Amino acid sequence: MTEHFDSKAYFESIYTRPVMLETKNLSQIFNHGDGERLVLNKIDLTIHKREFICVIGPSGCGKSTLSRVVAGLDDFHSGEVLVEGQKIKGPSSERGMVFQGYTLFPWKTVKENVMFGPIMKGISRTRAEEMAREWINIIGLDKYENQFPHELSGGMKQRVAIARALVNEPKILLMDEPFGALDPYTRQKMQKHLMDLWQNIDLTIMFVTHDMDEAILLADRIVALKANPGEVKEVIEVNLPRPRSFDLIHSTEFKQLRDRVNQLVHSQEEELDPSLEDLPKIPRMTQVSTQK
Repeated sequence: MTEHFDSKAYFESIYTRPVMLETKNLSQIFNHGDGERLVLNKIDLTIHKREFICVIGPSGCGKSTLSRVVAGLDDFHSGEVLVEGQKIKGPSSERGMVFQGYTLFPWKTVKENVMFGPIMKGISRTRAEEMAREWINIIGLDKYENQFPHELSGGMKQRVAIARALVNEPKILLMDEPFGALDPYTRQKMQKHLMDLWQNIDLTIMFVTHDMDEAILLADRIVALKANPGEVKEVIEVNLPRPRSFDLIHSTEFKQLRDRVNQLVHSQEEELDPSLEDLPKIPRMTQVSTQK
């Protein structure tokens, strides 16, 4: 399946590109009761221009915290976050963000939601409407531009959220489990649509997910975090050809990567939650039986 894919040359090409995003010795501490909790510990990460990075790890490892810090939504305790060598100073349109929840303005139509960013940047309403329509066409929702969010399906809402982020022409798109609430069919369609967008747009993506198959399918590299505190455990090069199809999931190479990622992500679960080792036997609480 991968005999015609030169993964060494592919990654050498990526590593010769300019560095788009870099974290150096990045640490984050949260107040926890009367004390403090170290959430991220000395995260060193380099992401190159047009690279697709997936961040994965067990619950509580700081995946979402990392994306919020990079987005400039949360302050951090120490270290540096650099975009094209410049320290970030809070949120910026150069870093678009898409969350798992549908963060659209419910009182605005699809078109008005997508127009919002350009208007806030001082672009005229006429030009903002042109930009919005262009992206609404790209995401395939031109027939729904005057609909309100409550009239859309979950997949449609996330397409609008992606368009609202991309209309600002960001250098980096940060996505925090954006497809986590979708049903499997819609999720697969959205993964394919995102891959198509990324293939055709000058865009660097950092995508947070807990889904191993999603990470392997989408990423150039997978950043596996460990928890307590959150640290980079390993960075995995995904040596699968592009463009990718869902048929890859059944390949030997995909299954080998899944086993490797599974070991990295789930080897800590009992350590993180010792109660998993000895789950209690459930007492009978009904007269209904599964046995005839």
